Amino acid sequence: MASPEWTVERHLEAGSERGRALWHRFADVVAACGEHSLSVAKTTVTFKGPKRGFAGARPKGDELVGYFDIDYRVEDSRIRSVSPYQKDLFVHHFRVSSIDDEFARWIRDAYEQVGCGRR
Repeated sequence: MASPEWTVERHLEAGSERGRALWHRFADVVAACGEHSLSVAKTTVTFKGPKRGFAGARPKGDELVGYFDIDYRVEDSRIRSVSPYQKDLFVHHFRVSSIDDEFARWIRDAYEQVGCGRR
């Protein structure tokens, strides 16, 4: 039997109330950036700008796990790993229990640089 289709709601079921609230806060940060769409897969919900996907996230218990792509490296305890994706683009994998202004700025940068293709 085929597994059920992945949806945002199915991903949200994996989070606690706090984890779901973090996902919605993340989605609000992206929405404030501008035009975007969602692509839902088994591993995450990807946020796509007008040009391409730039970030993804899903709740995991009380936290939010995911990634974002930007053209500089971020050294921060919330960033679990940074890998070069292209010579001038780095994918940052994160795990957060809150979203502050600094984190929101990284997401805005990812939207502008990658989602809108401005890098």
